[in-house]
Amino acid sequence: MRPALWAVLGLIVGYAVGVGIGALLVSTLSDNTHDKSVEIAATSALIAGPLGAVIGLVVGIAIGRSR
Repeated sequence: MRPALWAVLGLIVGYAVGVGIGALLVSTLSDNTHDKSVEIAATSALIAGPLGAVIGLVVGIAIGRSR
């Protein structure tokens, strides 16, 4: 059961970190001026967050198996 808990924890933390990094990157690198908040929200929630969750899942599974 512990590897599954590590995997879920990795998903949650990875998603949160991915959203934060995505929001930071879009806010600093985007030239969009009239709807930047929508671009930040959509990119963070739909691209960066899931990518971070997948990376977190892999890390969580690796940690769960090593313990």
